[in-house]
Amino acid sequence: MKYALMIWHGEEHSEPPDEIDAWPDHKAWMDDLVARGVFKGGARLRPTATTKVRVRDGETLVSDGPYAETKDLIGGFLVIECAHLDEAIEIAAGHPFAAFGTVEVRPVWE
Repeated sequence: MKYALMIWHGEEHSEPPDEIDAWPDHKAWMDDLVARGVFKGGARLRPTATTKVRVRDGETLVSDGPYAETKDLIGGFLVIECAHLDEAIEIAAGHPFAAFGTVEVRPVWE
């Protein structure tokens, strides 16, 4: 089964991907996912300033962000493929950001 891991953290951790990739514990974690063959993709997201699009009664409404009404934001996501939820939880617990943020584990419809 595929799972999306959404990495939640505070604004103080808005480092670009190349900086995070240089963290030894993050590199070791990613290398393990690749070696196990469970990593299927993902991306680091830019800080909360975004564009929001909604369609209401046929009208496209565009607004500028940020929209987070919380001090945490989704800073990135990964897609992994595991045999079961326990394995996905074990992988999520190993993410370095789990020590100060949250790693949300969500099953993916296929």
